This record gives sequence, C-alpha cells and structure tokens, in this order.
Amino acid sequence: MIQSSMQWSGPNQSPPVRPLTVGRTSANQRGHCLRLRRPWQLRCAAVVLTLVMLAAAPLGSVQARQAPDSFADLAERLLPAVVNISTTQVVEGQPGIEVPMVPPGSPFEEFFREFFERGQPRQPRQRRATSLGSGFIVDAAGFIVTNNHVIQDADEISVILHDETRLAAEVVGRDPKTDIAVLKVDPPASLAAVTFGDSDVSRVGDWVLAIGNPFGFGGSVTAGIISARSRDIQAGPYDDFLQTDASINRGNSGGPMFDLDGKVIGINTAIFSPSGGSVGIGFAIPANVAEPVIRQLIEHGEVRRGWLGVRIQTVTEELAESFGLDRARGALVADVMSDGPAAEAGLEKGDVILRFDGKPVGEMRQLPRIVADTEVGRTVNVVVWRDGREVSVEVTVAELEEDELRVSRRPVPPGQADPTSLTVERLGITVAEIDDSLREQFELSDMTEGVIVTEVQSNSVAGERGIRRGDVIVEVGQQEVRTPEDVVTRVEEAEADGRASVLMLVEGVGGPRFVAVPIDQR
Repeated sequence: MIQSSMQWSGPNQSPPVRPLTVGRTSANQRGHCLRLRRPWQLRCAAVVLTLVMLAAAPLGSVQARQAPDSFADLAERLLPAVVNISTTQVVEGQPGIEVPMVPPGSPFEEFFREFFERGQPRQPRQRRATSLGSGFIVDAAGFIVTNNHVIQDADEISVILHDETRLAAEVVGRDPKTDIAVLKVDPPASLAAVTFGDSDVSRVGDWVLAIGNPFGFGGSVTAGIISARSRDIQAGPYDDFLQTDASINRGNSGGPMFDLDGKVIGINTAIFSPSGGSVGIGFAIPANVAEPVIRQLIEHGEVRRGWLGVRIQTVTEELAESFGLDRARGALVADVMSDGPAAEAGLEKGDVILRFDGKPVGEMRQLPRIVADTEVGRTVNVVVWRDGREVSVEVTVAELEEDELRVSRRPVPPGQADPTSLTVERLGITVAEIDDSLREQFELSDMTEGVIVTEVQSNSVAGERGIRRGDVIVEVGQQEVRTPEDVVTRVEEAEADGRASVLMLVEGVGGPRFVAVPIDQR
C-alpha cells in the first residue's frame, strides 16, 4: 500500500503516513435533591419522573454503547484468532565488515573507513532480513488475512499462533490496490477464527479494540474509539479508511480492529506520525471494503473488479451551479472511453452520476469503489443529471483490466512561437485554432479537436482555476468550440445570461476535466 520510503520533507510539510510493519532488522532483534413533605407530593413526583423517563426513552436508540468495566473477557476470547507474521527476505548487503558508526566529520571517520575496507572483497554480500507484522484467522481451516505490504517481496512467510506454534504459510492471493493479502497454513488442529462485522454502521465515537504485534510484542491489546470515517490518505484508488486513536504502531499492520461484539470492522494498516510511533492517529481498512476482496482472493486467488469506462471528477459548488444541481454531489463525467460500457450505454461527457445500482453517489471518490464491487457482467441502473433533469441509463459492467492506463501529454515550456490567436479578456487567456504546427509543438494527436490555450495571463481567473498553456478547450457552456471566436461567443452568451462563471471542458496533462471559470467583471 504505502511504501516505507514515502515521506514529506520540509519544515512546513505534513509528517508521513507510515505502514505499520516493523522495519527490516536482523533475525536476532526485536448535584438539589427534591425534598418532599406530603404523600401527594411523592405521587406527583413519581408521575413526573415516569413521564420524563417515557419521553426520554426514544433517545436510547441513539446513545452510544457504554464501554465495559473491562475489556478482559473480550480480549481473552479474541486473542487466539490473532497471529504474528514473520517474513524473511534475502537482500544485498555491503561488502566486507561494516564500518563502525562515528559522528560525521570525526577525524576517525576516514581512518575507520580505510582500515575496515582495506583488503575486503568488492562483491556485495547477501543477508537475510526479517520483518514482522500481524494477521487474523478468518477460517478454521487456516486462511489468514493480513496487509499486502506485510508479505510483499518476502521469500519465506511464517505465522506464529497465540500458543507460539510456528507454521509455514503460502500466499493464496493479494491485492495491492486495497493492500490486502490472504495466506494459508496447514494447522495440526482446527483454529479459532473471527468473523466480519458491518463497518458501515460503526459511528464516530464507538469503542474499538486493536490486537496485533507492535515492534514484535505479539498479542498486544489496545482500546480506543473511531475518530473519523471515510479518510482518504492517498494510499490507493479505493481509500475509505476508518481513523482510530487506539494505539497502533509498526508491526500492527494486518491486525484486526474489533467492535464490542468481537467482530472485525477494520484491518489496521497505517499510522500518521512524525516519529514512526503512535500519536493517536491510525487508519484501518473498513471491513465492508475488505471482505469482498478477501472472499475473491480465497475463491479465485485474484480480484475481479467492475469497470465503467469513464473519467470522473469532483463536483464543486461552482460546477453544481453551472449544471443546475441543487448542491455539490455525484461524480462528474469528464470523459467517456469509446470502448467502454459507459459509451455503449449512452453515458455522455457532462453527465453527473447521482446513483449507481441504487446506491447514492454523495461524492466523486465513492463511485470507483461502488463500481469495483459490482459483479462483472451485471446490468445495473445508473441515474445521471443531464440537461437539468435526472435520466436513467442501463449499464452492463465490464471487468477492469490492470493495464487500463491512459498516456497524458507532457507540459510544454513557455516561450515558443504562437500562430495568429485571440485573447479572451474576460478569462485572461489567449487561444488559437489547432493546426499542424501547434499539434507538433504541443504534442497533440491527430484526433485532438478544440482550441488550444497559448497564453495564460498572470493573476487571471482562468489561471486561478488551473488552466495552463497547452490545455485544449473542447467545450464552453457545454457546446463544442472549434475556433477562438467560438470561445469568445460562448463567454459573451454566458455573461449576457447573467452567469457568474462559464463551464469549460478542458483537456490537459491529467486528461479531460470540467472547469467553472468565473467571468472577470473588471
């Protein structure tokens, strides 16, 4: 998932999100009370108390579940189903004897280097590196779940049970996109297993328990709450993490997060930390994201995901206003791939997907997960916002292929000669009709149509919205443009209609996208 090399630099940068495995080490390391005076007062007080209790009764359904006096019984029941995972890998080491560490700039630095390296072989040595992580048993027959980054690149994988039994493990399947892997061991007897809960019903503030193998201290139990939901930490295309303050550290990766019923509602995967240790911000893959992946890995050894064949973007408040939506919601279709299911079903650029297979799309990043979890070959109903009204479309979901990559154009440096062009003062850009010389200069394909942005004025409204030199404007006001005059006309029409901004479909380095550009009134 998140590579161990991932980090942010600079004093004003955020501290890194880190995977939770232990770093590579050698094999040997590790109160008015009411005073009543008459009986009738007592009776009245009783009536009032009863009414208050009855009136308050419905609130019980929304009160948070109380934490137990102790988590001991729950931990005792769950510990046998949590395992430690040890992996070994042969890595290339430095040749010869390691040079002792001395303070940088020390007069002994050069001396030690010359002394220890003199006469040593120049060929790199191989050594065995050990890494530790966590996992949990989901089937008594020996199926174990962990993170993909725990076992990635491992030459040997061992699973250590709660009773210290060590078993060799084989990889059944793994999915880097969600950072999930499934292992299989051959146990001498039936194993204790846990089941998944419904992570969608878990609420911020609910108590959770985390069990794992932090820094090699296996069987460690910590408690906390769910701090937030639906966190996007830029780890992958299906980010929807649960955030917790339960103490998790390196080595907790792959371990389970339990609710108070003892069901797995998450897989502990990453921490946010400036030091590598727990600061109370940890992230877990929700069970409802993980379970379908795990099921497919056990059954098929791989994951088949649904594919729609569209490029989508976030619907901002400005874009929502441009499309006539009541509020910012859904996923905006910026491009439709000609060979995909969406094109065959009649989805169009500019459609806003509001519901997919009956599931509401509250924001753009929810759609990829919903589509991916849809069975390949299944026909579903998709509700889109088009021309100011809802339209229903039937789409047959295809399979996402791993090599579905799109090549983007490289940005073009400024300073190159531009042909005859036209300046759109209200936007602060200069545009030109595409000819052969511009295709060559900006590396455009023969199929590219529209007008190209040849200059963006400093502090312009277009520049503030991300329009760059070399971008191609395909549509303005949801109408195609082929000449610079078309762009000017569409902007003037929007201004005459009293619009504060004009909607543009722009194709740039990151692919096509819709941009609502304010019309400068200066």
